[in-house]
Amino acid sequence: MLAVAAALGGAIVAVHYHRLGLTLSHYDARGHLVVARRIIDSITPGWQQIGAVWLPLPHLLNALPVQIDAFYRTGASAVAISIVAFAIATGAIAWIIQTLTGSAGAALAGAAVFVLNPNVLYLQSTPMTEPLLIALTTVAVAMLIAWCDPDFVLRTSYVPYFPYFRVADATVGWAFALACLTRYEAWPVTATALTAAVYVLWRHGASLRSAARAVRGIALYPAVAVAGFAIFSRVVGGEWFLSNGFFVAENKALGDLMTAASEIGWGVRTLSGTLLVWIGAAGSAAILVMSLLNRRRAAAVVALSLLAMSAIAWTAFVKGHPFRIRYMVPLIAVEAIGAGTAAGMLRRGRLVCSLALLGIVVYELKPLDQTAPMVTEAQWDRPNTQARARVTACIGESPAGEKIMASMGSLGHYMQETSRARFAVRDFLHEGNGDIWLAALDSPRPFVEWILIEEKAEGGDMLATLARTRPSFLDGYTRVCDGAGLALYKRRHQS
Repeated sequence: MLAVAAALGGAIVAVHYHRLGLTLSHYDARGHLVVARRIIDSITPGWQQIGAVWLPLPHLLNALPVQIDAFYRTGASAVAISIVAFAIATGAIAWIIQTLTGSAGAALAGAAVFVLNPNVLYLQSTPMTEPLLIALTTVAVAMLIAWCDPDFVLRTSYVPYFPYFRVADATVGWAFALACLTRYEAWPVTATALTAAVYVLWRHGASLRSAARAVRGIALYPAVAVAGFAIFSRVVGGEWFLSNGFFVAENKALGDLMTAASEIGWGVRTLSGTLLVWIGAAGSAAILVMSLLNRRRAAAVVALSLLAMSAIAWTAFVKGHPFRIRYMVPLIAVEAIGAGTAAGMLRRGRLVCSLALLGIVVYELKPLDQTAPMVTEAQWDRPNTQARARVTACIGESPAGEKIMASMGSLGHYMQETSRARFAVRDFLHEGNGDIWLAALDSPRPFVEWILIEEKAEGGDMLATLARTRPSFLDGYTRVCDGAGLALYKRRHQS
Protein backbone atom coordinates (compact mmCIF):
# COMPACT_ATOMS: atom_id res chain seq x y z
CA MET A 1 0.00 0.00 0.00
CA LEU A 2 2.81 2.40 0.83
CA ALA A 3 4.60 1.53 -2.40
CA VAL A 4 1.50 2.29 -4.47
CA ALA A 5 0.95 5.57 -2.62
CA ALA A 6 4.61 6.49 -3.16
CA ALA A 7 4.31 5.77 -6.89
CA LEU A 8 1.27 8.02 -7.25
CA GLY A 9 2.79 10.78 -5.17
CA GLY A 10 6.13 10.45 -6.93
CA ALA A 11 4.47 10.84 -10.33
CA ILE A 12 2.72 14.02 -9.18
CA VAL A 13 6.00 15.45 -7.85
CA ALA A 14 7.78 14.53 -11.10
CA VAL A 15 5.19 16.50 -13.08
CA HIS A 16 5.70 19.42 -10.69
CA TYR A 17 9.46 19.54 -11.31
CA HIS A 18 8.92 19.08 -15.06
CA ARG A 19 6.75 22.20 -15.08
CA LEU A 20 9.50 24.07 -13.26
CA GLY A 21 12.00 22.96 -15.92
CA LEU A 22 14.16 21.14 -13.38
CA THR A 23 13.89 17.54 -14.61
CA LEU A 24 17.15 17.74 -16.55
CA SER A 25 18.82 20.67 -14.81
CA HIS A 26 21.53 18.41 -13.33
CA TYR A 27 24.26 17.78 -15.91
CA ASP A 28 24.54 14.10 -14.92
CA ALA A 29 20.82 13.63 -15.62
CA ARG A 30 21.47 14.61 -19.24
CA GLY A 31 24.68 12.58 -19.30
CA HIS A 32 22.85 9.38 -18.35
CA LEU A 33 20.39 9.91 -21.20
CA VAL A 34 23.25 10.31 -23.68
CA VAL A 35 24.99 7.11 -22.55
CA ALA A 36 21.73 5.16 -22.89
CA ARG A 37 20.98 6.69 -26.29
CA ARG A 38 24.44 6.18 -27.78
CA ILE A 39 24.23 2.39 -27.50
CA ILE A 40 22.23 2.52 -30.75
CA ASP A 41 22.51 6.16 -31.87
CA SER A 42 26.25 6.42 -32.55
CA ILE A 43 28.86 6.55 -35.29
CA THR A 44 29.91 3.14 -34.00
CA PRO A 45 26.82 1.62 -32.29
CA GLY A 46 27.16 -1.50 -30.19
CA TRP A 47 27.89 -2.91 -26.75
CA GLN A 48 31.10 -0.86 -26.47
CA GLN A 49 28.93 2.26 -26.10
CA ILE A 50 27.57 1.14 -22.73
CA GLY A 51 30.51 2.90 -21.11
CA ALA A 52 33.09 2.01 -18.49
CA VAL A 53 32.91 4.76 -15.83
CA TRP A 54 29.22 4.59 -14.94
CA LEU A 55 27.83 1.15 -14.18
CA PRO A 56 25.62 -0.26 -16.96
CA LEU A 57 22.23 -1.32 -15.57
CA PRO A 58 20.43 2.09 -15.62
CA HIS A 59 21.54 2.70 -19.20
CA LEU A 60 20.58 -0.80 -20.35
CA LEU A 61 17.10 -0.40 -18.86
CA ASN A 62 16.64 2.88 -20.73
CA ALA A 63 18.51 2.01 -23.95
CA LEU A 64 15.43 1.21 -26.05
CA PRO A 65 12.92 3.76 -24.65
CA VAL A 66 15.38 6.62 -25.02
CA GLN A 67 15.70 5.98 -28.77
CA ILE A 68 12.31 7.70 -29.00
CA ASP A 69 13.15 11.36 -29.46
CA ALA A 70 10.46 12.61 -27.07
CA PHE A 71 11.77 10.40 -24.26
CA TYR A 72 15.35 11.39 -25.01
CA ARG A 73 14.65 15.13 -25.01
CA THR A 74 12.48 15.10 -21.89
CA GLY A 75 13.97 12.16 -19.96
CA ALA A 76 10.43 10.83 -19.39
CA SER A 77 11.30 7.13 -19.68
CA ALA A 78 14.21 7.44 -17.26
CA VAL A 79 12.04 9.41 -14.82
CA ALA A 80 9.46 6.59 -14.95
CA ILE A 81 12.21 4.16 -13.91
CA SER A 82 13.13 6.47 -11.02
CA ILE A 83 9.52 6.71 -9.84
CA VAL A 84 9.09 2.93 -9.86
CA ALA A 85 12.36 2.59 -7.96
CA PHE A 86 11.19 5.19 -5.43
CA ALA A 87 8.01 3.21 -4.85
CA ILE A 88 9.88 -0.09 -4.46
CA ALA A 89 12.34 1.48 -2.01
CA THR A 90 9.46 2.87 0.06
CA GLY A 91 7.85 -0.55 0.30
CA ALA A 92 11.14 -2.23 1.19
CA ILE A 93 11.95 0.32 3.91
CA ALA A 94 8.50 -0.10 5.46
CA TRP A 95 8.80 -3.90 5.30
CA ILE A 96 12.19 -3.84 7.04
CA ILE A 97 10.90 -1.60 9.83
CA GLN A 98 7.78 -3.71 10.36
CA THR A 99 9.92 -6.85 10.43
CA LEU A 100 12.28 -5.37 13.01
CA THR A 101 9.57 -3.89 15.24
CA GLY A 102 6.30 -5.67 14.48
CA SER A 103 4.66 -2.25 14.24
CA ALA A 104 2.77 -1.08 11.15
CA GLY A 105 2.59 2.42 12.63
CA ALA A 106 6.36 2.60 13.02
CA ALA A 107 6.73 1.34 9.46
CA LEU A 108 4.50 4.15 8.21
CA ALA A 109 6.33 6.80 10.25
CA GLY A 110 9.75 5.53 9.23
CA ALA A 111 8.78 5.39 5.56
CA ALA A 112 7.62 9.01 5.85
CA VAL A 113 11.19 10.02 6.78
CA PHE A 114 12.21 8.78 3.34
CA VAL A 115 9.13 9.59 1.26
CA LEU A 116 8.72 13.21 2.38
CA ASN A 117 12.37 14.20 2.10
CA PRO A 118 12.52 16.91 -0.61
CA ASN A 119 15.94 15.78 -1.80
CA VAL A 120 14.73 12.21 -2.32
CA LEU A 121 11.58 13.48 -4.03
CA TYR A 122 13.60 15.61 -6.41
CA LEU A 123 15.98 12.81 -7.37
CA GLN A 124 13.08 10.43 -8.11
CA SER A 125 11.81 13.09 -10.52
CA THR A 126 14.97 12.94 -12.64
CA PRO A 127 16.91 10.39 -14.74
CA MET A 128 19.52 10.09 -12.00
CA THR A 129 20.59 6.62 -10.82
CA GLU A 130 20.34 7.03 -7.04
CA PRO A 131 16.65 5.98 -6.85
CA LEU A 132 17.42 2.68 -8.58
CA LEU A 133 20.39 2.14 -6.24
CA ILE A 134 18.22 2.70 -3.15
CA ALA A 135 15.48 0.41 -4.46
CA LEU A 136 17.78 -2.50 -5.27
CA THR A 137 19.87 -2.28 -2.10
CA THR A 138 16.89 -2.00 0.26
CA VAL A 139 15.09 -4.89 -1.48
CA ALA A 140 18.26 -7.00 -1.42
CA VAL A 141 18.76 -6.31 2.29
CA ALA A 142 15.09 -7.11 3.02
CA MET A 143 15.42 -10.40 1.14
CA LEU A 144 18.62 -11.25 2.99
CA ILE A 145 16.94 -10.68 6.36
CA ALA A 146 14.21 -13.11 5.33
CA TRP A 147 16.80 -15.56 3.98
CA CYS A 148 18.82 -15.51 7.20
CA ASP A 149 15.86 -16.06 9.50
CA PRO A 150 12.37 -16.67 8.06
CA ASP A 151 11.12 -17.38 11.59
CA PHE A 152 12.06 -13.81 12.54
CA VAL A 153 9.76 -12.54 9.81
CA LEU A 154 6.97 -14.85 10.98
CA ARG A 155 7.28 -13.68 14.57
CA THR A 156 7.02 -9.99 13.72
CA SER A 157 4.69 -9.95 10.70
CA TYR A 158 1.28 -8.38 11.13
CA VAL A 159 -0.13 -10.46 8.28
CA PRO A 160 -1.81 -13.47 9.99
CA TYR A 161 -1.65 -15.69 6.92
CA PHE A 162 2.02 -14.91 6.21
CA PRO A 163 3.35 -18.30 5.02
CA TYR A 164 6.54 -19.93 6.12
CA PHE A 165 8.98 -19.41 3.33
CA ARG A 166 12.61 -19.64 2.39
CA VAL A 167 13.98 -17.09 -0.04
CA ALA A 168 16.12 -18.80 -2.68
CA ASP A 169 19.84 -18.06 -2.83
CA ALA A 170 19.50 -17.03 -6.47
CA THR A 171 16.74 -14.51 -5.71
CA VAL A 172 18.82 -12.71 -3.09
CA GLY A 173 21.98 -13.05 -5.18
CA TRP A 174 20.37 -11.51 -8.24
CA ALA A 175 19.08 -8.57 -6.19
CA PHE A 176 22.59 -7.79 -4.95
CA ALA A 177 24.08 -8.39 -8.42
CA LEU A 178 21.70 -5.91 -10.03
CA ALA A 179 22.48 -3.38 -7.30
CA CYS A 180 26.20 -3.84 -7.95
CA LEU A 181 25.59 -3.05 -11.63
CA THR A 182 23.77 0.20 -10.79
CA ARG A 183 26.13 2.29 -8.65
CA TYR A 184 29.40 1.66 -6.83
CA GLU A 185 27.80 2.36 -3.45
CA ALA A 186 26.18 -1.06 -3.69
CA TRP A 187 29.56 -2.82 -3.59
CA PRO A 188 30.41 -2.10 0.07
CA VAL A 189 26.76 -2.60 1.01
CA THR A 190 26.84 -6.06 -0.54
CA ALA A 191 30.10 -7.03 1.16
CA THR A 192 28.86 -5.76 4.54
CA ALA A 193 25.44 -7.42 4.23
CA LEU A 194 26.88 -10.80 3.32
CA THR A 195 29.36 -10.59 6.19
CA ALA A 196 26.45 -9.78 8.51
CA ALA A 197 24.59 -12.82 7.15
CA VAL A 198 27.51 -15.05 8.14
CA TYR A 199 27.29 -13.58 11.65
CA VAL A 200 23.54 -14.22 11.81
CA LEU A 201 23.91 -17.87 10.82
CA TRP A 202 26.72 -18.28 13.34
CA ARG A 203 24.53 -16.79 16.06
CA HIS A 204 21.91 -19.37 15.18
CA GLY A 205 24.33 -22.16 15.88
CA ALA A 206 26.14 -22.80 12.59
CA SER A 207 29.93 -22.98 12.50
CA LEU A 208 31.68 -20.08 10.77
CA ARG A 209 32.77 -22.40 7.97
CA SER A 210 29.28 -23.73 7.29
CA ALA A 211 27.82 -20.22 7.59
CA ALA A 212 30.31 -18.88 5.06
CA ARG A 213 29.57 -21.82 2.76
CA ALA A 214 25.85 -21.07 2.92
CA VAL A 215 26.32 -17.37 2.17
CA ARG A 216 28.66 -18.20 -0.69
CA GLY A 217 25.66 -19.32 -2.73
CA ILE A 218 24.40 -15.73 -2.63
CA ALA A 219 27.78 -14.02 -2.92
CA LEU A 220 28.53 -15.78 -6.21
CA TYR A 221 26.03 -13.60 -8.11
CA PRO A 222 27.34 -10.12 -7.18
CA ALA A 223 30.92 -11.40 -7.43
CA VAL A 224 30.34 -12.48 -11.03
CA ALA A 225 28.63 -9.15 -11.77
CA VAL A 226 31.57 -7.12 -10.44
CA ALA A 227 34.12 -9.34 -12.19
CA GLY A 228 32.20 -9.09 -15.45
CA PHE A 229 32.11 -5.31 -15.23
CA ALA A 230 35.84 -5.20 -14.50
CA ILE A 231 36.57 -7.27 -17.61
CA PHE A 232 34.26 -5.07 -19.67
CA SER A 233 35.97 -1.94 -18.33
CA ARG A 234 39.37 -3.39 -19.23
CA VAL A 235 38.25 -4.19 -22.80
CA VAL A 236 36.54 -0.85 -23.43
CA GLY A 237 38.68 1.59 -21.45
CA GLY A 238 41.98 -0.22 -20.95
CA GLU A 239 41.65 -0.23 -17.14
CA TRP A 240 40.05 -2.70 -14.75
CA PHE A 241 38.36 0.13 -12.87
CA LEU A 242 38.42 3.70 -14.17
CA SER A 243 38.57 5.67 -10.91
CA ASN A 244 40.81 8.64 -11.72
CA GLY A 245 41.17 11.35 -14.31
CA PHE A 246 37.57 12.61 -14.38
CA PHE A 247 37.79 15.18 -11.57
CA VAL A 248 40.17 17.78 -10.20
CA ALA A 249 41.26 17.06 -6.61
CA GLU A 250 40.00 20.20 -4.89
CA ASN A 251 38.22 18.93 -1.78
CA LYS A 252 39.59 20.23 1.53
CA ALA A 253 39.29 16.63 2.79
CA LEU A 254 42.08 15.51 0.44
CA GLY A 255 44.14 13.01 2.43
CA ASP A 256 42.20 13.76 5.64
CA LEU A 257 40.07 10.84 6.84
CA MET A 258 38.27 12.72 9.61
CA THR A 259 37.42 15.75 7.48
CA ALA A 260 35.96 13.46 4.83
CA ALA A 261 33.82 11.75 7.48
CA SER A 262 32.66 15.10 8.86
CA GLU A 263 31.62 16.19 5.36
CA ILE A 264 29.38 13.14 5.10
CA GLY A 265 27.86 13.84 8.52
CA TRP A 266 27.26 17.48 7.62
CA GLY A 267 25.69 16.44 4.33
CA VAL A 268 23.19 14.07 5.95
CA ARG A 269 22.21 16.67 8.56
CA THR A 270 21.73 19.28 5.85
CA LEU A 271 19.54 16.94 3.84
CA SER A 272 17.09 15.99 6.58
CA GLY A 273 17.66 18.01 9.74
CA THR A 274 19.65 17.32 12.88
CA LEU A 275 16.77 15.91 14.92
CA LEU A 276 15.88 13.23 12.39
CA VAL A 277 19.54 12.28 12.07
CA TRP A 278 19.83 11.77 15.83
CA ILE A 279 16.62 9.70 15.93
CA GLY A 280 17.86 7.60 13.03
CA ALA A 281 21.23 7.15 14.72
CA ALA A 282 19.56 6.12 17.99
CA GLY A 283 17.42 3.58 16.16
CA SER A 284 20.46 2.22 14.31
CA ALA A 285 22.29 1.82 17.61
CA ALA A 286 19.26 0.01 19.02
CA ILE A 287 19.29 -2.38 16.04
CA LEU A 288 22.95 -3.15 16.69
CA VAL A 289 22.42 -3.78 20.41
CA MET A 290 19.31 -5.86 19.72
CA SER A 291 21.17 -8.09 17.27
CA LEU A 292 24.12 -8.55 19.63
CA LEU A 293 22.14 -9.33 22.78
CA ASN A 294 19.18 -11.25 21.40
CA ARG A 295 19.96 -14.29 19.28
CA ARG A 296 16.36 -14.43 18.06
CA ARG A 297 16.78 -10.94 16.60
CA ALA A 298 20.31 -11.33 15.22
CA ALA A 299 19.07 -10.86 11.62
CA ALA A 300 18.28 -7.21 12.41
CA VAL A 301 21.95 -6.32 12.00
CA VAL A 302 21.71 -6.95 8.24
CA ALA A 303 19.68 -3.74 7.90
CA LEU A 304 22.67 -1.69 9.08
CA SER A 305 24.67 -2.76 6.03
CA LEU A 306 23.00 0.13 4.20
CA LEU A 307 25.27 2.46 6.18
CA ALA A 308 28.12 1.18 4.01
CA MET A 309 26.81 3.34 1.15
CA SER A 310 28.82 6.14 2.74
CA ALA A 311 32.10 4.30 2.06
CA ILE A 312 32.30 5.35 -1.61
CA ALA A 313 31.67 9.03 -0.87
CA TRP A 314 34.16 8.94 2.01
CA THR A 315 36.85 7.36 -0.19
CA ALA A 316 36.17 9.84 -2.99
CA PHE A 317 36.43 12.84 -0.66
CA VAL A 318 39.71 11.53 0.79
CA LYS A 319 41.01 11.39 -2.80
CA GLY A 320 39.99 15.03 -3.28
CA HIS A 321 36.75 14.55 -5.22
CA PRO A 322 34.68 17.77 -5.04
CA PHE A 323 31.95 17.66 -2.39
CA ARG A 324 28.53 16.71 -3.77
CA ILE A 325 25.48 16.64 -1.49
CA ARG A 326 23.94 14.08 -3.86
CA TYR A 327 26.27 11.35 -2.62
CA MET A 328 24.64 11.45 0.82
CA VAL A 329 21.02 11.13 -0.36
CA PRO A 330 21.05 7.28 -0.37
CA LEU A 331 21.82 7.38 3.35
CA ILE A 332 18.32 8.75 3.95
CA ALA A 333 17.10 5.16 3.49
CA VAL A 334 19.01 3.82 6.48
CA GLU A 335 18.12 6.94 8.46
CA ALA A 336 14.45 6.13 7.81
CA ILE A 337 14.92 2.53 8.92
CA GLY A 338 16.68 3.66 12.09
CA ALA A 339 14.04 6.29 12.87
CA GLY A 340 11.18 3.86 12.29
CA THR A 341 12.86 1.26 14.48
CA ALA A 342 13.32 3.82 17.24
CA ALA A 343 9.60 4.65 17.07
CA GLY A 344 8.51 1.01 17.22
CA MET A 345 10.99 -0.34 19.75
CA LEU A 346 8.81 0.07 22.86
CA ARG A 347 5.68 -2.09 22.67
CA ARG A 348 3.53 0.05 24.97
CA GLY A 349 4.56 3.39 23.44
CA ARG A 350 4.57 2.54 19.76
CA LEU A 351 1.55 4.58 18.76
CA VAL A 352 2.71 7.67 20.63
CA CYS A 353 6.27 7.36 19.37
CA SER A 354 5.11 6.81 15.78
CA LEU A 355 2.85 9.85 15.92
CA ALA A 356 5.69 11.87 17.44
CA LEU A 357 8.03 10.81 14.63
CA LEU A 358 5.43 11.80 12.04
CA GLY A 359 5.13 15.18 13.75
CA ILE A 360 8.89 15.68 13.60
CA VAL A 361 8.90 14.71 9.92
CA VAL A 362 6.21 17.29 9.18
CA TYR A 363 8.17 19.90 11.14
CA GLU A 364 11.60 19.17 9.66
CA LEU A 365 10.78 18.35 6.04
CA LYS A 366 9.17 20.42 3.31
CA PRO A 367 8.53 17.93 0.48
CA LEU A 368 8.46 20.47 -2.36
CA ASP A 369 11.12 22.81 -1.00
CA GLN A 370 12.79 24.41 -4.03
CA THR A 371 15.67 25.53 -1.82
CA ALA A 372 16.46 21.96 -0.69
CA PRO A 373 20.20 21.22 -1.03
CA MET A 374 19.77 18.66 -3.82
CA VAL A 375 17.49 20.94 -5.84
CA THR A 376 19.96 23.79 -5.43
CA GLU A 377 22.96 21.66 -6.36
CA ALA A 378 21.19 20.41 -9.47
CA GLN A 379 20.92 23.97 -10.79
CA TRP A 380 24.62 24.84 -10.64
CA ASP A 381 24.95 24.44 -14.40
CA ARG A 382 21.64 26.07 -15.31
CA PRO A 383 23.04 29.61 -15.95
CA ASN A 384 25.30 28.19 -18.68
CA THR A 385 22.46 26.73 -20.75
CA GLN A 386 21.61 29.88 -22.69
CA ALA A 387 25.26 30.65 -23.46
CA ARG A 388 25.76 27.12 -24.81
CA ALA A 389 22.59 27.50 -26.89
CA ARG A 390 24.25 30.39 -28.69
CA VAL A 391 27.19 28.12 -29.52
CA THR A 392 24.75 25.56 -30.91
CA ALA A 393 23.19 28.27 -33.05
CA CYS A 394 26.61 28.95 -34.57
CA ILE A 395 26.61 25.43 -35.98
CA GLY A 396 23.11 25.84 -37.36
CA GLU A 397 20.95 22.91 -38.35
CA SER A 398 22.60 19.52 -38.17
CA PRO A 399 24.23 19.11 -41.62
CA ALA A 400 24.27 15.61 -43.06
CA GLY A 401 27.70 14.01 -42.88
CA GLU A 402 29.37 16.87 -40.95
CA LYS A 403 30.63 15.56 -37.63
CA ILE A 404 31.39 17.45 -34.44
CA MET A 405 34.34 16.36 -32.31
CA ALA A 406 33.68 16.68 -28.57
CA SER A 407 34.70 14.89 -25.38
CA MET A 408 31.68 13.09 -23.98
CA GLY A 409 33.42 12.96 -20.60
CA SER A 410 32.98 16.71 -20.25
CA LEU A 411 30.24 17.60 -22.75
CA GLY A 412 27.84 14.66 -22.59
CA HIS A 413 25.23 16.92 -20.97
CA TYR A 414 25.66 19.44 -23.80
CA MET A 415 25.14 16.73 -26.44
CA GLN A 416 21.76 16.00 -24.89
CA GLU A 417 20.93 19.72 -24.87
CA THR A 418 21.51 19.89 -28.63
CA SER A 419 18.71 17.37 -29.18
CA ARG A 420 16.37 20.36 -28.96
CA ALA A 421 18.09 21.61 -32.11
CA ARG A 422 17.57 18.12 -33.61
CA PHE A 423 21.15 16.94 -33.24
CA ALA A 424 21.63 13.21 -32.69
CA VAL A 425 24.42 11.52 -30.76
CA ARG A 426 25.76 10.12 -34.05
CA ASP A 427 26.49 13.71 -35.14
CA PHE A 428 29.27 13.75 -32.54
CA LEU A 429 32.66 12.04 -32.61
CA HIS A 430 33.57 11.15 -29.02
CA GLU A 431 35.70 8.79 -26.90
CA GLY A 432 33.26 5.93 -27.38
CA ASN A 433 34.06 5.80 -31.09
CA GLY A 434 37.34 3.97 -30.49
CA ASP A 435 39.91 4.03 -33.29
CA ILE A 436 38.16 6.85 -35.17
CA TRP A 437 38.45 9.04 -32.07
CA LEU A 438 42.10 8.12 -31.57
CA ALA A 439 42.88 8.93 -35.20
CA ALA A 440 41.09 12.27 -34.90
CA LEU A 441 43.15 13.15 -31.85
CA ASP A 442 46.21 12.88 -34.06
CA SER A 443 44.71 14.79 -37.00
CA PRO A 444 41.04 15.86 -36.85
CA ARG A 445 40.74 17.43 -40.34
CA PRO A 446 39.91 14.23 -42.25
CA PHE A 447 37.15 13.34 -39.79
CA VAL A 448 35.29 16.37 -38.43
CA GLU A 449 33.96 19.71 -39.61
CA TRP A 450 33.65 21.12 -36.10
CA ILE A 451 35.55 20.84 -32.82
CA LEU A 452 33.97 21.67 -29.46
CA ILE A 453 36.30 22.30 -26.52
CA GLU A 454 35.36 22.79 -22.87
CA GLU A 455 37.96 25.30 -21.71
CA LYS A 456 36.65 26.18 -18.26
CA ALA A 457 35.12 23.37 -16.17
CA GLU A 458 37.60 21.19 -14.26
CA GLY A 459 40.45 23.18 -15.79
CA GLY A 460 39.37 22.24 -19.31
CA ASP A 461 38.71 18.89 -20.96
CA MET A 462 41.15 16.60 -22.74
CA LEU A 463 40.80 18.51 -26.02
CA ALA A 464 41.62 21.76 -24.23
CA THR A 465 44.72 20.14 -22.76
CA LEU A 466 45.68 18.81 -26.19
CA ALA A 467 45.24 22.23 -27.79
CA ARG A 468 47.47 23.83 -25.13
CA THR A 469 50.24 21.24 -25.29
CA ARG A 470 50.10 20.69 -29.06
CA PRO A 471 48.82 23.83 -30.82
CA SER A 472 49.11 22.11 -34.22
CA PHE A 473 46.04 20.07 -33.21
CA LEU A 474 43.87 23.01 -34.31
CA ASP A 475 45.72 23.70 -37.55
CA GLY A 476 43.19 24.25 -40.29
CA TYR A 477 40.43 25.28 -37.86
CA THR A 478 39.13 28.73 -36.96
CA ARG A 479 37.49 29.71 -33.69
CA VAL A 480 34.02 30.91 -34.60
CA CYS A 481 32.03 31.00 -31.37
CA ASP A 482 32.28 30.60 -27.60
CA GLY A 483 30.19 30.86 -24.47
CA ALA A 484 30.12 29.56 -20.88
CA GLY A 485 33.63 28.16 -21.31
CA LEU A 486 32.66 26.29 -24.48
CA ALA A 487 34.66 27.08 -27.64
CA LEU A 488 33.63 26.09 -31.18
CA TYR A 489 36.10 25.68 -34.05
CA LYS A 490 35.20 25.25 -37.72
CA ARG A 491 37.34 23.61 -40.38
CA ARG A 492 38.76 26.00 -42.98
CA HIS A 493 38.18 25.00 -46.57
CA GLN A 494 40.68 25.76 -49.29
CA SER A 495 39.34 27.98 -52.06
